[in-house]
Amino acid sequence: MKSSIRLRFALACGGVFLVAGLAVLGGVAVIVRQSLEPRDGLRAPSWIKVAGRVVPTYTDQYYIAQQRVAQVRRIYQADTVRNVLVTGSLVLVAGGGLAMLGGWRVARWAMRPIGPIIGDARRVAQSHDLAGRIPYQGQDDEIRELVDVVNVIFGRLARSFDGQRRFIANASHELRTPLTINRTLVDVAVRRPDATDDVKRLGESLLLVNTRHERLIDSLLALAEGEQAIVDRRPFDLADVTEHVLDLAAEEAAEHEVVFHRLLDPAPTSGEPVLVERLVQNLVENAIRHNNAGGQVWVTTRHRAERVELVVANTGLPVPAYEIETIFEPFRRLHGDRLRSDRGSGLGLSIVRVVAEAHGGTVTATAREEGGLTLTVELPRARHPQMI
Repeated sequence: MKSSIRLRFALACGGVFLVAGLAVLGGVAVIVRQSLEPRDGLRAPSWIKVAGRVVPTYTDQYYIAQQRVAQVRRIYQADTVRNVLVTGSLVLVAGGGLAMLGGWRVARWAMRPIGPIIGDARRVAQSHDLAGRIPYQGQDDEIRELVDVVNVIFGRLARSFDGQRRFIANASHELRTPLTINRTLVDVAVRRPDATDDVKRLGESLLLVNTRHERLIDSLLALAEGEQAIVDRRPFDLADVTEHVLDLAAEEAAEHEVVFHRLLDPAPTSGEPVLVERLVQNLVENAIRHNNAGGQVWVTTRHRAERVELVVANTGLPVPAYEIETIFEPFRRLHGDRLRSDRGSGLGLSIVRVVAEAHGGTVTATAREEGGLTLTVELPRARHPQMI
């Protein structure tokens, strides 16, 4: 159960009232008890003459009467103290309830400026433009100080995100441009009529290396973009995205003699479809490239109560349990394979994890007893998406 500041403040007011009231009630009970405490009074004397002298004595009748008076006073004292405690307890309970109600109302009045502040902060956080600020015009108090601190944080985040976007854009341009030029030059060289067989073989090798570097740069940029939380969410069906990726990967699967088995139930979610498409693409490519010739890949989408799932399972070499978690680390490959460029740069599953986490989801991997892996991605479910 969510605990609010208003509730805690109301309980604190009621608790303070009860503690103070118990102390006062205890003091009143002690004072009343002491006031009604029976005192040792003088017994009524009678005078007699002994040896020519007059001396006092006490008769039994007076003594018995005073004992009865003392007993009556003790009974009256106990009844009075009991009445004080019972009545005071009822007053304390009623007063505690009134104190809680008063604390609730006072807290509501004191926290009234916080509601608009929360709305403005949420609006800024969910927008693409973190340059927005919380327009608080209240008094110079603790709330004003908190708003100023939050605005400073928004300003620093805006500068940081802008700098990261500029870096990604510049890096994308600066790194892709020379590779594109190299690919063009090599392609022109190998297509020349006078190109020898050695030049053609060298050109093909250089094109393969160039393609690998392009994939590496794309993966690094996708990894940097995926580490940013998704704030502008659009509804879409994960099954549609998965089916599109499988259609695109059909040619590569045929080259590796891998057979697809798909069971794509509707899986409504929300987020950035392009990044999720990259997530699915990496999972499918990983299942194809780390597979046996003539192997199989099972792709499933389904929805549950609050989540949607994408499950990609493939045949292949057995995967030790101690390597399961390491496959999500950048530049890590199973079985120490760092030479096969056709199997990627070792960033595919790292991108899958950061994209899933940016969408509020998770990704887990389990080893299949027959060999290969089962990768499961869970994303938040969208109730009524507008399918793309």
